[in-house]
Amino acid sequence: MANTRFDADRAAELRAELADELRAQGKIVTRAVEDAIRRVPRERFMPSDTDLAVAYGSDNSVITKRDEHGVAISSVSAAYIQARMLEQAELRPGMTVLEVGSGGLNAAYIAEIVGPEGRVVSVDIDPDVTDRAAGLLEKNGYGTRVLVLVADAEHGVPDEGPFDAIIVTVGAWDIAPPLLGQLRDNGTLVLPLIMNAVTRTIGFRREVDHLASTSLEVAGFVPMQGDGRHPDRVFLLPDSEGRNVRLSFDSGIPEEMSQLDAILATERTERWSGVTIKHGVSFADLHLWFAWFLPGFCRIAADEGTELAAERGWFPFGVVRRAGFAYLAVRPALEGEGVEFGARTYGPDGEQAAAAMIEQIQAWDRGGRHTEPKFGYWPADSDHSRIPAGTSVMPKTHGVISISWS
Repeated sequence: MANTRFDADRAAELRAELADELRAQGKIVTRAVEDAIRRVPRERFMPSDTDLAVAYGSDNSVITKRDEHGVAISSVSAAYIQARMLEQAELRPGMTVLEVGSGGLNAAYIAEIVGPEGRVVSVDIDPDVTDRAAGLLEKNGYGTRVLVLVADAEHGVPDEGPFDAIIVTVGAWDIAPPLLGQLRDNGTLVLPLIMNAVTRTIGFRREVDHLASTSLEVAGFVPMQGDGRHPDRVFLLPDSEGRNVRLSFDSGIPEEMSQLDAILATERTERWSGVTIKHGVSFADLHLWFAWFLPGFCRIAADEGTELAAERGWFPFGVVRRAGFAYLAVRPALEGEGVEFGARTYGPDGEQAAAAMIEQIQAWDRGGRHTEPKFGYWPADSDHSRIPAGTSVMPKTHGVISISWS
């Protein structure tokens, strides 16, 4: 009993510290979200062996289920992004809210904010996940305040809605029409939207026939399952020892991938952009810029023992041009106070690949690094002639996304 009370007291201390930290970081801005974070016992929704320090770390996600290959398919999201998404959704007492991707904890936060007059529906495609979430919500006093259902959100939630807000807690490649159809006029939709393998959690507001972004956050999520799943295409670049560098493409796969065979055996060269950044300053929007404006863009992973894995100062973003492959790298600059962006490259067409990456680094420096982008989502049946001039569009299955950095 003493140990249990000690743990409960320590959890309460950490809960208060977490709320203070998130408020100081600007992830919490309203009293309603702060009160929810302070009230809900976060540790009770974690696996039983989770250390309290992990449960209450602002940037810690905790995996709750893996597939047969060991890949995470369900998790408790990091506290900072849960708080941020609750703020993005602009929740108020009495609202009817849908959560896509069940875990229990986030639904409890939503229930606290919408109050006893509100309604919370949480859905997941996996019965194991919904059973766990429903059990934890019941055990912790939220069983009558949250309805947990098994459903594939790609097809909407039968017999439910309309919803004042929808919060999606899994990575979504597109927005399904049945789900969008259950959002009220002027309602909010918050989801981690995957755009050419780069994810941003976007707060959208419904405006007549389309969605317009109101907020933006950097975060990663486990990908959506079911009919909304969109797996990457992966290509292997083997080195002389049989180890691989993996190139993952969301879409727009170059036709000449076979020209990259044995490319890692060629001499590596490098090219530098003249664009610098100080240590500690985020350049996440450079990755987003690549995803939108760098044809042949890909994500990279390197096996241990490869030249890339042993190298410091590179990031998992690359580009393919015919028989050339380049990846984002940095070198010391600003008299040791920062770094310069550049590209390291392989292959006979490596110079073209590097030049394409350098061009976009410099374009981002001129037009993107000091401005937060704005997004729109335009369903297939909306009036695309109303997409503002000067924006760029990315096609999806059910519509297009627009982006503007101006």
